[in-house]
Amino acid sequence: MTKQLKSVFFTATLASLMLPAVAQTNQPAADPAKPATINQRKENQQDRIANRVQSGQLTAGETANLEKKEATVNAEERDMRKLDNGHLTASDRKTLNQQQNQLSKQIYQDKHNAAVQNTNPKSEVGKRAENQQDRIAQGIRSGQMTAGEAARAEKNEANINKEIRNDRAANGGKLTGAEKAQVNRQQNRESRQIYRSKHNASHQ
Repeated sequence: MTKQLKSVFFTATLASLMLPAVAQTNQPAADPAKPATINQRKENQQDRIANRVQSGQLTAGETANLEKKEATVNAEERDMRKLDNGHLTASDRKTLNQQQNQLSKQIYQDKHNAAVQNTNPKSEVGKRAENQQDRIAQGIRSGQMTAGEAARAEKNEANINKEIRNDRAANGGKLTGAEKAQVNRQQNRESRQIYRSKHNASHQ
Protein backbone atom coordinates (compact mmCIF):
# COMPACT_ATOMS: atom_id res chain seq x y z
CA MET A 1 0.00 0.00 0.00
CA THR A 2 1.44 3.36 -1.01
CA LYS A 3 2.00 6.17 1.48
CA GLN A 4 -0.70 8.29 -0.22
CA LEU A 5 -3.25 5.47 -0.13
CA LYS A 6 -2.49 4.83 3.57
CA SER A 7 -3.15 8.49 4.32
CA VAL A 8 -6.51 8.40 2.55
CA PHE A 9 -7.50 5.20 4.37
CA PHE A 10 -6.47 6.65 7.76
CA THR A 11 -8.46 9.87 7.16
CA ALA A 12 -11.61 7.96 6.14
CA THR A 13 -11.38 5.66 9.19
CA LEU A 14 -10.92 8.60 11.55
CA ALA A 15 -13.93 10.41 10.05
CA SER A 16 -16.16 7.35 10.42
CA LEU A 17 -15.20 7.05 14.09
CA MET A 18 -15.92 10.71 14.75
CA LEU A 19 -19.39 10.77 13.18
CA PRO A 20 -21.23 8.97 16.00
CA ALA A 21 -19.64 11.28 18.58
CA VAL A 22 -20.66 14.36 16.62
CA ALA A 23 -24.21 13.04 16.22
CA GLN A 24 -24.45 12.37 19.95
CA THR A 25 -23.24 15.87 20.75
CA ASN A 26 -25.65 17.63 18.38
CA GLN A 27 -28.70 15.43 18.98
CA PRO A 28 -29.07 14.39 22.60
CA ALA A 29 -31.22 11.32 22.99
CA ALA A 30 -34.72 11.92 24.36
CA ASP A 31 -35.57 10.18 27.60
CA PRO A 32 -38.87 8.31 26.99
CA ALA A 33 -39.16 7.57 30.70
CA LYS A 34 -39.13 11.26 31.62
CA PRO A 35 -42.68 12.62 32.08
CA ALA A 36 -43.85 15.47 29.89
CA THR A 37 -43.66 18.95 31.39
CA ILE A 38 -46.80 21.02 32.01
CA ASN A 39 -46.03 23.14 28.94
CA GLN A 40 -45.48 20.05 26.79
CA ARG A 41 -48.82 18.64 27.91
CA LYS A 42 -50.63 21.89 27.07
CA GLU A 43 -48.97 21.98 23.65
CA ASN A 44 -49.92 18.35 23.01
CA GLN A 45 -53.55 18.99 23.95
CA GLN A 46 -53.73 22.01 21.64
CA ASP A 47 -52.25 20.02 18.76
CA ARG A 48 -54.77 17.23 19.33
CA ILE A 49 -57.65 19.71 19.33
CA ALA A 50 -56.37 21.50 16.21
CA ASN A 51 -56.02 18.21 14.32
CA ARG A 52 -59.55 17.12 15.26
CA VAL A 53 -61.01 20.50 14.28
CA GLN A 54 -59.37 20.24 10.86
CA SER A 55 -60.49 16.64 10.36
CA GLY A 56 -64.07 17.47 11.38
CA GLN A 57 -64.02 15.04 14.32
CA LEU A 58 -64.68 17.96 16.68
CA THR A 59 -67.63 20.24 16.09
CA ALA A 60 -67.46 23.97 16.81
CA GLY A 61 -69.48 23.43 19.99
CA GLU A 62 -67.25 20.63 21.23
CA THR A 63 -64.14 22.66 20.51
CA ALA A 64 -65.54 25.72 22.30
CA ASN A 65 -66.19 23.56 25.37
CA LEU A 66 -62.71 21.98 25.30
CA GLU A 67 -60.90 25.27 24.80
CA LYS A 68 -62.89 26.91 27.59
CA LYS A 69 -61.71 24.15 29.93
CA GLU A 70 -58.15 24.50 28.67
CA ALA A 71 -58.31 28.27 29.30
CA THR A 72 -59.50 27.58 32.87
CA VAL A 73 -56.55 25.24 33.49
CA ASN A 74 -54.16 27.85 32.08
CA ALA A 75 -55.60 30.55 34.35
CA GLU A 76 -55.22 28.26 37.37
CA GLU A 77 -51.61 27.57 36.42
CA ARG A 78 -50.89 31.31 36.20
CA ASP A 79 -52.40 31.83 39.66
CA MET A 80 -50.31 28.98 41.07
CA ARG A 81 -47.12 30.48 39.64
CA LYS A 82 -47.92 33.91 41.10
CA LEU A 83 -48.07 32.37 44.56
CA ASP A 84 -44.60 30.79 44.21
CA ASN A 85 -42.54 33.41 42.36
CA GLY A 86 -43.16 31.91 38.94
CA HIS A 87 -42.67 28.28 40.01
CA LEU A 88 -44.98 25.30 40.39
CA THR A 89 -44.88 23.09 43.45
CA ALA A 90 -45.08 19.29 43.18
CA SER A 91 -48.67 19.54 44.40
CA ASP A 92 -49.44 22.15 41.72
CA ARG A 93 -48.04 19.88 38.99
CA LYS A 94 -50.05 16.94 40.27
CA THR A 95 -53.26 18.98 40.20
CA LEU A 96 -52.59 20.34 36.70
CA ASN A 97 -51.73 16.88 35.38
CA GLN A 98 -54.99 15.48 36.78
CA GLN A 99 -56.92 18.25 35.04
CA GLN A 100 -55.09 17.61 31.76
CA ASN A 101 -55.88 13.91 32.11
CA GLN A 102 -59.58 14.73 32.39
CA LEU A 103 -59.36 17.03 29.37
CA SER A 104 -57.51 14.36 27.41
CA LYS A 105 -60.35 11.90 28.06
CA GLN A 106 -62.88 14.50 26.94
CA ILE A 107 -60.99 15.08 23.69
CA TYR A 108 -60.99 11.33 23.06
CA GLN A 109 -64.72 11.00 23.79
CA ASP A 110 -65.64 13.97 21.58
CA LYS A 111 -63.45 12.63 18.79
CA HIS A 112 -65.15 9.23 18.83
CA ASN A 113 -68.79 10.25 19.23
CA ALA A 114 -71.32 10.63 16.43
CA ALA A 115 -71.10 14.43 16.19
CA VAL A 116 -68.93 15.62 13.29
CA GLN A 117 -68.30 18.79 11.34
CA ASN A 118 -68.79 18.63 7.55
CA THR A 119 -65.35 18.97 5.93
CA ASN A 120 -66.62 18.72 2.35
CA PRO A 121 -69.64 21.03 2.14
CA LYS A 122 -71.29 21.80 -1.20
CA SER A 123 -73.08 25.03 -0.31
CA GLU A 124 -71.45 28.45 -0.11
CA VAL A 125 -72.55 28.78 3.52
CA GLY A 126 -71.01 25.41 4.36
CA LYS A 127 -67.76 26.26 2.60
CA ARG A 128 -67.43 29.47 4.59
CA ALA A 129 -67.95 27.57 7.84
CA GLU A 130 -65.32 25.01 6.82
CA ASN A 131 -62.86 27.78 5.93
CA GLN A 132 -63.35 29.37 9.34
CA GLN A 133 -62.71 26.02 11.03
CA ASP A 134 -59.47 25.59 9.09
CA ARG A 135 -58.32 29.08 10.08
CA ILE A 136 -59.12 28.44 13.74
CA ALA A 137 -57.33 25.06 13.63
CA GLN A 138 -54.24 26.74 12.17
CA GLY A 139 -54.39 29.45 14.85
CA ILE A 140 -54.61 26.84 17.62
CA ARG A 141 -51.81 24.70 16.18
CA SER A 142 -49.44 27.64 15.68
CA GLY A 143 -50.15 29.12 19.11
CA GLN A 144 -51.40 32.38 17.56
CA MET A 145 -54.73 31.84 19.29
CA THR A 146 -54.90 31.23 23.02
CA ALA A 147 -57.32 28.67 24.42
CA GLY A 148 -59.63 31.51 25.48
CA GLU A 149 -59.58 33.11 22.03
CA ALA A 150 -60.23 29.77 20.34
CA ALA A 151 -63.11 29.09 22.75
CA ARG A 152 -64.77 32.42 21.87
CA ALA A 153 -64.28 31.91 18.13
CA GLU A 154 -65.74 28.41 18.24
CA LYS A 155 -68.64 29.51 20.42
CA ASN A 156 -69.50 32.11 17.76
CA GLU A 157 -69.23 29.46 15.04
CA ALA A 158 -71.44 27.08 17.01
CA ASN A 159 -74.08 29.81 17.36
CA ILE A 160 -73.99 30.51 13.62
CA ASN A 161 -74.29 26.79 12.87
CA LYS A 162 -77.28 26.51 15.21
CA GLU A 163 -78.97 29.44 13.52
CA ILE A 164 -78.44 27.84 10.11
CA ARG A 165 -79.97 24.55 11.30
CA ASN A 166 -83.00 26.38 12.70
CA ASP A 167 -83.47 28.38 9.49
CA ARG A 168 -83.24 25.26 7.35
CA ALA A 169 -85.70 23.42 9.57
CA ALA A 170 -88.18 26.27 9.13
CA ASN A 171 -87.78 26.37 5.34
CA GLY A 172 -87.80 22.74 4.23
CA GLY A 173 -84.03 22.32 4.45
CA LYS A 174 -83.15 25.48 2.52
CA LEU A 175 -81.99 29.00 3.34
CA THR A 176 -83.66 32.07 1.91
CA GLY A 177 -81.61 34.79 0.21
CA ALA A 178 -82.03 37.03 3.27
CA GLU A 179 -80.86 34.23 5.58
CA LYS A 180 -77.78 33.60 3.46
CA ALA A 181 -76.95 37.31 3.53
CA GLN A 182 -77.35 37.32 7.33
CA VAL A 183 -75.04 34.33 7.74
CA ASN A 184 -72.43 35.96 5.50
CA ARG A 185 -72.48 39.12 7.61
CA GLN A 186 -72.01 37.05 10.74
CA GLN A 187 -69.14 35.12 9.17
CA ASN A 188 -67.54 38.38 8.05
CA ARG A 189 -67.52 39.60 11.66
CA GLU A 190 -66.19 36.24 12.81
CA SER A 191 -63.48 36.36 10.14
CA ARG A 192 -62.27 39.74 11.38
CA GLN A 193 -62.26 38.50 14.96
CA ILE A 194 -60.19 35.44 14.04
CA TYR A 195 -57.72 37.70 12.24
CA ARG A 196 -57.41 40.02 15.26
CA SER A 197 -56.96 37.08 17.62
CA LYS A 198 -54.17 35.65 15.46
CA HIS A 199 -52.34 38.98 15.14
CA ASN A 200 -52.55 40.42 18.65
CA ALA A 201 -49.97 40.11 21.43
CA SER A 202 -51.64 37.10 23.07
CA HIS A 203 -50.10 33.68 22.30
CA GLN A 204 -50.47 30.17 23.65
